Amino acid sequence: MPYFLLSPLTWGLLLALVLLLSWRRLARAWRFAGIVAGLSLLVLCMPLGANTLERILESRVPTDAYCRQGDTGPVVLLAGGFEHAPRDAGDFVAFTLESWSRTRAATDLWHRNGVGALWITGGGTYRFKESAMLARLAQDWDVPASALRIESASTTTWESAFALAPSLSGSKARVVTSPWHRARAWLAFDAAGVDACVQDTGSEVVPFEGPGYLVPQTSAIEKAENAIYEFVGIAYYRFREFRNARNVARA
Repeated sequence: MPYFLLSPLTWGLLLALVLLLSWRRLARAWRFAGIVAGLSLLVLCMPLGANTLERILESRVPTDAYCRQGDTGPVVLLAGGFEHAPRDAGDFVAFTLESWSRTRAATDLWHRNGVGALWITGGGTYRFKESAMLARLAQDWDVPASALRIESASTTTWESAFALAPSLSGSKARVVTSPWHRARAWLAFDAAGVDACVQDTGSEVVPFEGPGYLVPQTSAIEKAENAIYEFVGIAYYRFREFRNARNVARA
């Protein structure tokens, strides 16, 4: 789903247009509701609203779903996507910042033990697969090729979890992803029956920093779009989990 369809800016502009064209025909109650909705969307374009969504999203990961210091199972790195189509297998500039930060966190986690497998999952729609390219990047950060495992067929987190489930059976996987993506990732691996925990890689919630917190900003709109996308994804994964459970019950 395109991010602009979930953007508070998109819906704010559409709402403003509807109110402008129909203001005289609207009852007072609908005018009031429209103004409240518009102000709510405006708040989501501010750091105040965007970080509130981020805080709620990150809090959806249960406390016991986080990895503990003594956990030593295989590391699972979820690819973070490309900014643009890679020109060749070594075009690391094509990676998003999320791919870079996730890979750095995953390789650091693997180095703490220096044993076991580092699984990298993610195919994408381009000729050069994300997981294969991230594996080359991991080798540049001193992870030996013998420790790397690649899954390059999946295009979603749900597909990645179910693709890795047979290989991760019997071990506790440590899943590395972005803070805003942890809730959906944990849900997917839990639905796939994988014994997994998510690695705590910090938070993306920015605390109050003065008047600028109440000013609409591009970065806040992007964060709000990400959060809303994740909430929709979580709802969809819950539906898929329910549907799978119902099919199993019928079988």
